Amino acid sequence: MSRLWDRLMRLAEIGARGDGGVDRQALTPGEIEAWRLVLQWASEAGLEAATDDAGNLFLTRPGRDRSLPPAVIGSHLDTQPNGGKFDGAWGVLAALEAVADLGFTPARDISVVAWSNEEGSRFAPGMTGSEAFAGVRTLAAIRALRDADGVTLGEALDTLHAAFPHLPRLPLNREFAFCIEPHIEQATLLEEAGIPIGIVTGIQGKITWEITLEGEEGHAGTRDMALRRDAVMAFARIAARMQREVGEADPIVKFTIGMVRVVPNAPSVIAGRVVFRMDLRHPDNAALERAGARLEAIAAEEAAPCGVTITRLVHAPSNGFDEGLRARLAANATRLGLPHMALLSAAGHDARHMAPRCPTAMIFIPCRGGISHSPLEWAEPEHVEAGAAVLAETVKELCA
Repeated sequence: MSRLWDRLMRLAEIGARGDGGVDRQALTPGEIEAWRLVLQWASEAGLEAATDDAGNLFLTRPGRDRSLPPAVIGSHLDTQPNGGKFDGAWGVLAALEAVADLGFTPARDISVVAWSNEEGSRFAPGMTGSEAFAGVRTLAAIRALRDADGVTLGEALDTLHAAFPHLPRLPLNREFAFCIEPHIEQATLLEEAGIPIGIVTGIQGKITWEITLEGEEGHAGTRDMALRRDAVMAFARIAARMQREVGEADPIVKFTIGMVRVVPNAPSVIAGRVVFRMDLRHPDNAALERAGARLEAIAAEEAAPCGVTITRLVHAPSNGFDEGLRARLAANATRLGLPHMALLSAAGHDARHMAPRCPTAMIFIPCRGGISHSPLEWAEPEHVEAGAAVLAETVKELCA
């Protein structure tokens, strides 16, 4: 096997689960250990390492003119709690291979990036590293996020930085020459077409919410039905109507209620509070906004007799990627004899936040059955190598 594949398998040992998956969530001891390993590989390649206040990691091949904005390539190192070996990690290590084996001093700096907390499994919502970098959310706002144990993201960031006291701290909001993110597809279009390389046209829009329903706790055996303010019953009405009027009304929309917390969650107590989170996605921004407004209206209309608080957590409109970069990626795939196709990303990625700031693109490779965020996540070694080769050729061409 190649060095890239060997390193992917070695990185997957950090946070390895018994079922073959990986649990290496953001800003945990596991991710700190992953940083140490990747920093070792970067040092062996002669790269300069640095971080920033949002916990992003940059590994840089110095260029001939260091006053020029750097090219940036990479993805993320964190996983879901039941994650796999390739999501995020392949993009970082493919970028590291491209820079380590460059073979010449580039015209400008080339930085491998590992964006912080892309997954958002420990600190939700995710992509805090790229959002803070791009100014989508303030550093203060992301530092205030808390995990299930009450630890703030700021406290976790301080622990990360304390583990690497000698790493220089780069400023946020720096200018980039271009940004390319390699990633597994997390869908089946490439696999079904038998094509190893996807040139991503853009990312569909996404809105997420947290909705809190405030009822009143009471004894299940004594409180009259007519007097109840049952938060679970309010949730059931809201969820059913949302699914009917939004989830089933448009064949393209993706609507999910992915988290529900019931308080006190006891079998003989009327629920006094329900907190749930919703995820809405659509490639058309106008349709996304219409569906989002409908969801909010349904929550407001069906909550009574409970109180309701509706909070938008993420509002990320659909975006397109740079046509020039896409053309270069396609041309290099053709030059390498690798079939390719254009496709839209249904999942969100850090590259979304770079697209308004600099020319940005993504490379996809197939993953078996489209499965991701799962121990069953798998990418074939030849596809891992093919995507890395397209990235390397494109970076060499643009930074010669």
